[in-house]
Amino acid sequence: MAMTLTSKFKPYKYGFAPFNAEVYRAPFPYVYRWPGSPSAAVVAEQCFQEFLGIAQHQLAPTQIAAIIFEPVLGEGGFLPMLPEFLAKVSQFCADHKIVLIADEIQTGFGRTGSFYACEQFGLAPDLLITAKSLGGGLPISAVTGRAEIMDAPIEGALGGTFGGNPLCCAAALAVFDIVEKPEFLARAKELGTALQQRLESWKAKSQLVGDIRGLGPMQAIEFVRSQKTREPHPDAAKALVRYAYENGVICMTAGTYSNVVRLLMPLTISDAELNDGMRVVEGGLAMLQ
Repeated sequence: MAMTLTSKFKPYKYGFAPFNAEVYRAPFPYVYRWPGSPSAAVVAEQCFQEFLGIAQHQLAPTQIAAIIFEPVLGEGGFLPMLPEFLAKVSQFCADHKIVLIADEIQTGFGRTGSFYACEQFGLAPDLLITAKSLGGGLPISAVTGRAEIMDAPIEGALGGTFGGNPLCCAAALAVFDIVEKPEFLARAKELGTALQQRLESWKAKSQLVGDIRGLGPMQAIEFVRSQKTREPHPDAAKALVRYAYENGVICMTAGTYSNVVRLLMPLTISDAELNDGMRVVEGGLAMLQ
C-alpha cells in the first residue's frame, strides 16, 4: 500500500506489482513549474480547482476515505505546501467529513524549523504520521490522531509482532528529551536562515540554479539548463551529488525530473561542520559551470 501511494516509480515501484486500486493523485501547487508562471495565489486557486475536478467529478466526496498530503514534498522535490491551497483542502475535508492525513515523516521533529510543519500552516490534521527522526536512527514510526479515530478499532486491532519494540521506544523517548528543549528548535530556525541566505547567493551566481526552496533548514536546489528556459537538468544534479560524495558530503537527488538536490543536514550540526559541508557543495557547483 505504501508503494501504491508514492508516485516516484523508480526506484520504489519498479519491478513490483500489483498495486492497490482506488488511489488517486491530485496536483500539488508546484509554483516554479506551474503553467504560465502565475503568482502563488493564482496557483493555489487553480490547483484547488483541479483537486475539485477529481474529488467531485471523478469521485463522490462521500466515497473518499482520506486525503493524504506532505507539508513539504519529499521525493517530489522539497516543494513547500501553499497555505492558501491547504486551507481550501482542509475546509473541503471538514465539509464532507473526510479524514485529513499529514505525512510528516520527513518534515517532523524540527526539520522545517517548527516541531511539526503543520504548525506553520495553522493546521491540526485528523491523523499525523511520523517516523525517521522519531527514533534518532532506530526504526520506529507512529500515528497520532483525534481520539474518536484512534479509539475506533477494537483493542488489539492496531499492532503486530514488532509493535512497541522496547529498544526503539527507548530511543524515541531519548529523542523527545532533546527536541522538546527550546534551544533545539531555536537552532533549527538559525540553520534555516543561514542555509537559505547561502543558497540564494548561489542562485544569483549560477544560471544552472533555477529555484531555491524549502521550509526552515529543509532546503533544496533545482537545477536547470538555464534560468530562462527552466528546462530540467538532472545531469547537473547527479554530477553535484557525485562530487559531494567524493569529497565527504552525502547529498540526495529528488523531484519528478530527478533534477533537485536536497539538503538534510543533522539539526545538531555545528557552524563549523555546516560551513565545511557547504564549501564542498559550493565547490561542486563551481565545477559544473
